[in-house]
Amino acid sequence: MYINNGKEAITLLESLYERPYFSRLNEFSDLAPEMFKEFMTFNEGVMKHGSLSLKLKELAAVAVAHVTGCPYCIELHVSQLKEAGGSKEEMSEAILIGTALKAGSSVAHGVNALNAYDDVNDDTLYKRSYFDRLGELSKLQPDMFKAFANFDQQAMKPSTMSKKDAELIAVAVAHTTGCPYCIDLHTKNAKEKGAEKEEIAEIIFVATALKAGSVLAHGVNGLNAYDR
Repeated sequence: MYINNGKEAITLLESLYERPYFSRLNEFSDLAPEMFKEFMTFNEGVMKHGSLSLKLKELAAVAVAHVTGCPYCIELHVSQLKEAGGSKEEMSEAILIGTALKAGSSVAHGVNALNAYDDVNDDTLYKRSYFDRLGELSKLQPDMFKAFANFDQQAMKPSTMSKKDAELIAVAVAHTTGCPYCIDLHTKNAKEKGAEKEEIAEIIFVATALKAGSVLAHGVNGLNAYDR
């Protein structure tokens, strides 16, 4: 691409993200036909089967897509959310739930940092009891911890969806970030709000499809890099 400044043409680096790049996705059906077919069958089945509404699945998909940072996934699932009847307000709340969970994962892992700093001699790196150290962060950084806690609590009190649906979205995001403390906390919260085990499993598969789909979607960038 060129910009003419009146004196000379300035060459710019090619953009790594362009909407038309996503059209290359179908090339994988020729390059790895069986694997591509199986993934697409899985991906489509996740959104089609089960008892959760398509709108809730798409809300979770939008939240997860913002955590994986895949612009192709964001565009696709926001579009599909609109088709499923989701509003801009619902979309925004799902994104902020994802924001709270992604930030919360960092805070939660802070207890591991405290263990490392204090030379805790334990080969088990994750224990439920370690989460009790979270309160120490509130003493070390009271203003920042309070600000985060206030945001986190507000994010989990949405006005456009039930608390059960909000917690199911949180479960999906927690499995995307891979935070065991968050998984434990929000799975229990979802159960308390009335979520069945089958619904927990279903929303986990939504996260699975989106996390895997992010890798595949970025494969178009891999094709571009290979062909460049």
